[in-house]
Amino acid sequence: MLSSSDFASASWELVVRVDHPNEEEQKDITLRVSGDLHIGGVMLKLVEQINIRRAEELSLLKPSGEYFKKKKKKEKNNKEPIIEDILNLESSPTISGPSVSPGLYSKTMTPTYDPINGTPASSTMTWFSDSPLTEQNCNILAFSQPPQSPEALADMYQFRSLADKAKLNAGWLDSSRSLMEQGIQEDEQLLLRFKYYTFFDLNPKYDAVRINQIYEQARWAILLEEIDCTEEEMLIFAALQYHISKLSLSTEIQDFTNESEVDEVEAALSNLEVTLEGGKADNTLEDITAIPKLADNLRLFRPKKLILKAFKQYWFVFKDTSIAYFKNKELEQGEPVEKLNLRGCEVVPDVNVAGRKFGIKLLIPVADGMNEVYLRCDHESQYAQWMAACILASKGKTMADSSYQPEVRNILSFLKMKNRNSASQGASGLENMDMNPECFVSPRCAKKHKSKQLAACILEAHQNVAQMPLVEAKLRFIQAWQSLPEFGLTYYLVRFKGSKKDDILGISYNRLIRIDAATGIPITTWRFTNMKQWNVNWEIRQVAIEFDQNVSIAFTCLSADCKVVHEYIGGYIFLSTRSKDQNETLDEDLFHKLTGGQE
Repeated sequence: MLSSSDFASASWELVVRVDHPNEEEQKDITLRVSGDLHIGGVMLKLVEQINIRRAEELSLLKPSGEYFKKKKKKEKNNKEPIIEDILNLESSPTISGPSVSPGLYSKTMTPTYDPINGTPASSTMTWFSDSPLTEQNCNILAFSQPPQSPEALADMYQFRSLADKAKLNAGWLDSSRSLMEQGIQEDEQLLLRFKYYTFFDLNPKYDAVRINQIYEQARWAILLEEIDCTEEEMLIFAALQYHISKLSLSTEIQDFTNESEVDEVEAALSNLEVTLEGGKADNTLEDITAIPKLADNLRLFRPKKLILKAFKQYWFVFKDTSIAYFKNKELEQGEPVEKLNLRGCEVVPDVNVAGRKFGIKLLIPVADGMNEVYLRCDHESQYAQWMAACILASKGKTMADSSYQPEVRNILSFLKMKNRNSASQGASGLENMDMNPECFVSPRCAKKHKSKQLAACILEAHQNVAQMPLVEAKLRFIQAWQSLPEFGLTYYLVRFKGSKKDDILGISYNRLIRIDAATGIPITTWRFTNMKQWNVNWEIRQVAIEFDQNVSIAFTCLSADCKVVHEYIGGYIFLSTRSKDQNETLDEDLFHKLTGGQE
């Protein structure tokens, strides 16, 4: 038996530094932890102090030795110092203007949730109590970093193959083991990041810190090309970054001491309809007696062997969660050519606004992988309606759901941002330009354009977002990031049982993808919804998974320990069980049962 003094001696203070470019603004948060407290427990304690909701989405990443080694080498040769923690979520910008009133700031922007039971806390309680919610430790985390210089971006940027990306994900710490058990030493630096790309119940009123940290993670993924996007999309991201940067440095945005400004911010937040979950789905019940349908001429293409890509027109009818198509409208009452059930499918945009291309790529799960279908719409309005219907159907919802119309509006708004031709012409005078355009795009993109040309393109795209409030602009950036085909994929280098070569395994919130390591082309996709069971042979470090219809796979992980992959799968399955009907309490036992394993 150990006495209380023995327990006290077996614990220590863990110092978490919230870094800031201005050293005087740095904040230290102290947590009392014991040797047997696992990472999951540390996450729960930490998010209470900085009050980021949904601790289960976060984890700690130990960077590879090359991460810091490379930066130290660069620093010796650089005249200007590089902010060492530039990729850390803990980083925050220099805040200009008057200091923020903690009471009013908390009332309008910071999460006001009771850290014990997760229920909304009253504003007055947070003003006068000594809860960590009243401290300013987390306030700087709600503001985005200032743009980095092109030189700093160039120092950090490097082309990454899928194999390189796989190495980045090797350092996730084991949630079921303590820091000490995993060899973490004193003064060792870890990165706090969103590990799981399912941002549940993202609420602009309570999640200012969480939204900003997701935005920062998305921003760096775009700037360093950790995720691929088109040049057109890069300019949209640049315009949103430029807008967010301007608003973040505005004294009007940060001074919440004026009562009318507080009311204006509250009104803007209450009217915001972007929720990244597809809208406010719990306001109106579906009218199952009158589920809407879509019917129109669309073009279809199904990839087959080595043939040219040719679209053929059919009459399409979308009802419930299925699409049926016929040779023409007159045959609608008969048997369709094919009926596609979209529940659980992948919906990928295939759009080029400048080229008037409005396509939808559907990846429909079947026993041995995915059934790939391309649809082509004629114009923005048609695309928005069908795309929104497909997105909802993939989640098992119909067009009667209250989130359908907001989803349509969000898609149209995103298309408008892409359409630079709709921007007003006189508003992009370069003589008044107050930005360095290379700060807002990846170094590779910056090399393709002259500075003035790049600035003109960004300012032109900016006209479509210039009136957005700060939080909405961040949400739109996150939403655009989520719409990229590679969003949410975490890569690992693996060797499948029976194979003679290495492959890449992509893990997403709802599926596993086997990818050819040489070409980057997906080979097979398996859905979590079709998974019957999975287990790990800890002796040979092999993951084995069984799916419906007698489909089974097994693989060893080469770029990381198999426990990391096991935890990713279990974590995503746990996150899929969350519901808005539940309270904010995390089911820790279920989380660790699904992620912990039995080593």
